[in-house]
Amino acid sequence: MIEALYARARRFARRLLSRPRIDLPLALGLFVLALTGLVTLYSAGDGNLALVGGQAARFVLGGALLLVVSRIPPAVLRGWTPWLYAGSTALLVVVAILGEGRGSIRWLDLGFMRFQPSELLKLTMPMMVAWYLHPRQLPPGWKDIVMVGLLIAIPAGLIAEQPDLGTAVLVTAAGAFALFLSGMAWWRIGLLLGAVAGMIPVGWHFMHQYQRERVLTLLNPESDPLGNGWHIIQSQIAVGSGGVFGKGWLHSTQSRLDFLPEHTTDFIFAVFSEEFGLVGVAALLALYAFIIGRCLWIAMEARDTYSRLLAGAIGMSFFVYVFVNGGMVAGMLPVVGVPLPLISYGGTSAVSLLTGFGVLMSIHANRKMHL
Repeated sequence: MIEALYARARRFARRLLSRPRIDLPLALGLFVLALTGLVTLYSAGDGNLALVGGQAARFVLGGALLLVVSRIPPAVLRGWTPWLYAGSTALLVVVAILGEGRGSIRWLDLGFMRFQPSELLKLTMPMMVAWYLHPRQLPPGWKDIVMVGLLIAIPAGLIAEQPDLGTAVLVTAAGAFALFLSGMAWWRIGLLLGAVAGMIPVGWHFMHQYQRERVLTLLNPESDPLGNGWHIIQSQIAVGSGGVFGKGWLHSTQSRLDFLPEHTTDFIFAVFSEEFGLVGVAALLALYAFIIGRCLWIAMEARDTYSRLLAGAIGMSFFVYVFVNGGMVAGMLPVVGVPLPLISYGGTSAVSLLTGFGVLMSIHANRKMHL
């Protein structure tokens, strides 16, 4: 019995360590994006090599996980999904008890690193929704829609309670996209959107005071230019001062003179805009569009429901990350603390994103197989 288990473990390890099966266009796009992130981070961090080195190490770790996950067939991932979802949700409970953070409880201190479990839900949430819908008749009826809603609401509620409204919205969107891609009728989608709109006054009542102030400041940032409006005003100044061609790499003034807050994390897009201008921003958005489009192409090529819903949800979630951060930096959306994917400094976010792309690589590699 032990010898049989050992033999199976050796075969599984050999399969993982054999030649990786990756989608080269997507891998190239991610490599260019990560390299752009390191170059921008060097400037935003005022030449801090330790900062850039730490982020590069996280990219290496994320890339290694991408290669490993790309070797795991979607059928195996589907079997693991309930356990991954349950484990990541349980970690949110642990965070509520033992977590730490500045003003919000989001992190677990593992001694050698700090870990943000809510980032895992950005991947395990669409995996769980795809797993639930995979064996069921599509498009889903109200019973399945309600069940999916519960699967989304439990971890999203725990994350919002930390409080981390931005991540809660992203996790909810990841699950909602998997449900949307299952072929829901438009009239059902309209009813759900109407219900969400009707819940806004209720949600406003449960929001923290600083979250309400961020929303109100968005409407008129000049009402408190030295307080809640500072982030938006300085970000808009940085974006506007970049002009068409930008001031050039290492020549941003808003971050170097410490006018722009969180210039290596949430507002690094403003630094990029100031240094590379409209042309650079257009090129970066084109790169994001290419990556998102490639994700959706992989989703269309997938042969089973689980893979199709999961790949599509990952691609659309990536779009939401870019849209929310860009809207926040431009002053069109409230400041909710959403990083720019693979550009902003952040370890857990980068590793979880690259692991998610490893899932896409696996789906692409197995697209011709009936699972």
